[in-house]
Amino acid sequence: MQLNPYGEDPVRFVVELTNTPPADAAELAERCVAAGLVLDRPVRDADLTEVRDFLRRWAEVVDATTDECRAALLNALLSDAAAHPRLTDHADGGWHIHYREDDLSLAGLLRAVVSVGTALHLTGLGMHRLGRCALTECDHAYADFSRAGRQRYCSPACANRDAVRRHRARRAT
Repeated sequence: MQLNPYGEDPVRFVVELTNTPPADAAELAERCVAAGLVLDRPVRDADLTEVRDFLRRWAEVVDATTDECRAALLNALLSDAAAHPRLTDHADGGWHIHYREDDLSLAGLLRAVVSVGTALHLTGLGMHRLGRCALTECDHAYADFSRAGRQRYCSPACANRDAVRRHRARRAT
C-alpha cells in the first residue's frame, strides 16, 4: 500500500517547522531528511529564506478566525504551488500522484506538499483542525488529528500544565 505523501506527515512536519524554525540551511536539510523527504540537490540559503516566508504564511492559515478566511489564505498558498497532477514512479516502480512540478527547489517542494496536505487535512477532518495552544504562555501551533476533533493544546505537557494550574486555582478558593 502506498501512503499519501500529501497527508498527515507534511502537516505534522510544518507544525514542527513553524514552532521551531530552522536556524540555517544545514539544519533545514537535516530536518527534511529526518522527516523523510528525499533531497536531490543541495539546500541553499535562498531555500531557507523561502521556507521561512512560507512558514509565516502558513501560520496565517493557523491563525485565521473564520473558515472562509482560512480557506482564502490556504487557496493562495495552493495557487502558488499549483501544478497539474501527474503520475510518477521515480523509476522505482512505485506509481503515485504528484500535485507539483517535478523539478522544484526544496522550498517549492515543501510549499506544494504542505499546502496540499493542509487542504486535505482541513477538508477531510474539519476546517477547525488547526490552532494555537490554549496555554497562556505557549503560542505553538498544532494540527488536530484527534478522533474527537477537540484538541486545544499543542502537546500533552501543555495540557497537563494547564490542568494542574486550574486544579490548584480551584483548591485555593
